[in-house]
Amino acid sequence: MKHWLAAFAAVLAAFAAPVSAQWPLRPVGVPRGADGKPNLAAPAPRTADGKPDFSGIWMIAGGTIGVGLSGGLPFQPWAADLQRKRAAEGGLNDPDGLCLPQGPIQYHVDPQPLKMVQMPTQILIIYESNYGLRTIYMDGRSLPALGSVQPFWHGYSIGRWDGDTLVVESNNFRGVDPAEIRGVEPASFHGVGWLDHRGSPYTEAMKLTERFRRVDYGHLEIEISVDDPKAYTAPFTIQVKQQIVPNGSELIEFICHENQMFLKLTGRERR
Repeated sequence: MKHWLAAFAAVLAAFAAPVSAQWPLRPVGVPRGADGKPNLAAPAPRTADGKPDFSGIWMIAGGTIGVGLSGGLPFQPWAADLQRKRAAEGGLNDPDGLCLPQGPIQYHVDPQPLKMVQMPTQILIIYESNYGLRTIYMDGRSLPALGSVQPFWHGYSIGRWDGDTLVVESNNFRGVDPAEIRGVEPASFHGVGWLDHRGSPYTEAMKLTERFRRVDYGHLEIEISVDDPKAYTAPFTIQVKQQIVPNGSELIEFICHENQMFLKLTGRERR
């Protein structure tokens, strides 16, 4: 296990960009205190229609990510077996290390930043890690029935307002089919259905409900509820906290396959 963890850490370190390579900083509209420093406790900005504006670049700042739940996640037996198998491999088939899109909770807790772009009919979330992109439709459309649309790595997401809280519902994810597992994860499913970095699986039956709340200028709270009856015996909820990046930084261009070494380090490079 330590071997794969060390290899995975080496790959992540290789992607870290030097400070000198960053683009010029251009902070815009940052509230400041009497000392001239960014005032993260200032009121949250609002859009022209009075809704909280989530636009900006955010970094993970804390929360509970499954391991903090009392008794752990409520796995179905097959899902518990698969999670233990994945964890024992030390991240060998984590989609993050294979340059594949990460799972929905993986992106929420990734140490790399994300950028939210808010428009009247859509909200985009751009993840620096593996250049992930989510579209949240805000035009009043309904969530499609399971299996009625092509499944997406990031799911199909619609949003609505509950006061100042943005409520996002997502389904039609690409996920593991438990009927095909039978205790052993086939190669065709490697990198698919990883809810978190511990290898907790999700299936195509998952519905995700996220509640975003910008409590002030600098802080974002996200409540994430997972309902996947094929993989878990009951729904569960976790909390994530994000903090604004106020210095005008931009996301770096993260092209995962560029100089990708994980396949070579794990002995799976094509010859």
